[in-house]
Amino acid sequence: MENIALVAITKHGVQMVRKLQESIQTADVYYMTKFEHGDEKEKGIYMFEGSVRLILPDLFKKYDGIVMVISLGAVVRMIAPILKDKKTDPAVVVVDDKGQFVISVLSGHIGGANELTHELSQHLQATPVITTASDVNKTIPVDIFGREFGWIVEYDKKVTPVSAAVVNEEPIVIVQESGERNWWKHNKPLPSQMKVVSSCKEAMMLDFSAALVITHRLLTEDEQSMLLQNGVLYRPKSVYLGIGCNRGTSATEINAVIDETLYELGISKTSVKGIATIDLKKDEEGLLDVCEQNKWTFQYFTPLELNAVPISNPSETVFKYTGAYGVSEPAVLLASGAKQLTLEKKKSGNVTISIAVK
Repeated sequence: MENIALVAITKHGVQMVRKLQESIQTADVYYMTKFEHGDEKEKGIYMFEGSVRLILPDLFKKYDGIVMVISLGAVVRMIAPILKDKKTDPAVVVVDDKGQFVISVLSGHIGGANELTHELSQHLQATPVITTASDVNKTIPVDIFGREFGWIVEYDKKVTPVSAAVVNEEPIVIVQESGERNWWKHNKPLPSQMKVVSSCKEAMMLDFSAALVITHRLLTEDEQSMLLQNGVLYRPKSVYLGIGCNRGTSATEINAVIDETLYELGISKTSVKGIATIDLKKDEEGLLDVCEQNKWTFQYFTPLELNAVPISNPSETVFKYTGAYGVSEPAVLLASGAKQLTLEKKKSGNVTISIAVK
């Protein structure tokens, strides 16, 4: 986390945040004018008069994390009137005046306060204090599961009861049809009450209290009814699109072909990682616009790289114009690292699309 405010209201606190700024150079420092050192302008330090309570609303809007060297009780009273919800509130961390303890107070998971607490405790050689049950018990943090891989929580209405089921060691089924597999981070085996299966079909044959579903697929009505009754749906960024198109093809046409094709295959657009193509198309405005609109990655490969990938139907016509025997198929295999194609090739108007799932 880079967008951080370090706030102090005591002499010792000021010394602490000034020292922390040397280690966390992207952080902004705030303290009362009566503790002025004379180098504040040079160091980009902000000073304020009166109660810190007066500047907190602005800090909440401006920063992703706020670290306060102030007593926990005082911080709780000051932030209570300005809290909104855990999806938008910044991370709030409290440090005692001697720098002995770093306490995660608000937005521990989604806001990153727990991670910030660990980071600060290392800088200060202090004891981190984290009370989130999944962290304490070293189990799956349901609300941020897979976040380090870019997974997106698409259905989160049951996050709270599913989290409770996890920490209370109830039977949990983890359905993983795609996405990164190295999500278990603890130096102990996966708890026995958690069972990992490779398909929704397999999961629906089991007895469980809650489900964690990791898939790029659009779920059927039956799957939604059974697995999301008390479950959370995660979309891994595991779908890659290989695209070939005529010069000047619009983003509107490319998007329409992508949407239509994904729907036909029952694939969620949320799980798309990016587009791959030939280097001749690296400046194709339609492709660049599609990637920008959807926040997708954009990769391109030389004809030599593409021709090194075996494909079922090499095209002499494509080779004549591009120097490659295929574009969408080999490009998507190279980008994804997948061993086979989910969709070999589909031609629609000015667009050719291939799909691979990792």
